[in-house]
Amino acid sequence: MIRVIISEDQRMLRGALGTLLNFEEDIEVIAQAENGEEALHFIEKLQPDVCLLDIEMPIKSGLDVAEELQVIGSPCKIIILTTFARPGYFERALHANVSGYLLKDGPSEELAEAIRNVMKGKREFASELIFGSIKTENPLSDRERDILAFVSEGKTVKEIAGLLFLSQGTIRNYISESISKLEAKNRIEAIAEAKKNGWL
Repeated sequence: MIRVIISEDQRMLRGALGTLLNFEEDIEVIAQAENGEEALHFIEKLQPDVCLLDIEMPIKSGLDVAEELQVIGSPCKIIILTTFARPGYFERALHANVSGYLLKDGPSEELAEAIRNVMKGKREFASELIFGSIKTENPLSDRERDILAFVSEGKTVKEIAGLLFLSQGTIRNYISESISKLEAKNRIEAIAEAKKNGWL
């Protein structure tokens, strides 16, 4: 029996997925979580074979959970479920070594088959999501992304400089470079563009 945890913040979708997967003879849904933090708690406590993670959830996203599990070397296989073909999301999912990256609105039979394939050591990726992700590569360096993330949180240049032990001039240069790379007019546009693509 393949033991599965579902983590999805929309209650109706979570319940429907659980019901449909429980109809499969070889799959058992052992827990359902409504956010990423709860998912991590269940994974640690119940040691499932597979965890289905919604990409966008409160507290911790599906990608946050996948990255944390990779760091601790969890044997639980991760399948990310999404409605977004955002290049930055796919990039992060690959780096987190997820076993699957699938569309939320696919048929339940396909999802059940994907779970079985993942248990056999295969990787399952929805072609629509891959092609949507190939088009655009993240132009930002890690440092530029970190600084833009601080700016999006409302931190000032002075505060960011203090946090990163860099001069205020250096921080301004990084911000200008990010705006230029994202072909934006200002910081707000740059942040919006980075978030739209899942780079932030």
